[in-house]
Amino acid sequence: MEKHHGKIIEYTLRKNDYNISDLAKSMKVNRRTLYNWFTHEKIKKEIVFQIGCIIRHDFSQQFPEMFSSEDFTIINMPKKRRIASDEGNFWKNKYLSLLVEYNKIAERHLRIV
Repeated sequence: MEKHHGKIIEYTLRKNDYNISDLAKSMKVNRRTLYNWFTHEKIKKEIVFQIGCIIRHDFSQQFPEMFSSEDFTIINMPKKRRIASDEGNFWKNKYLSLLVEYNKIAERHLRIV
């Protein structure tokens, strides 16, 4: 099975608690465009790179076929932010597990149809 670029990007954003609205503003697109990209199996290299630069994330690990680790050295990668409270981590992890479960169910449903 091939990688689903949109799901990988959405998971990375959610996992690291990045704000979708802020990302959309930085990219000069609306939030709906971002949510539409999350549904695309393939996303252009330039868009993935732009997202990586804005959120300061090296996507070369998720997409080694597109990028090398040197591609993202132009941005100063800060340490990952942490959510201050345990409650925030609980709800973030709960959302991520539900997102993964939903994607599994959706894939099974698409295979049946």
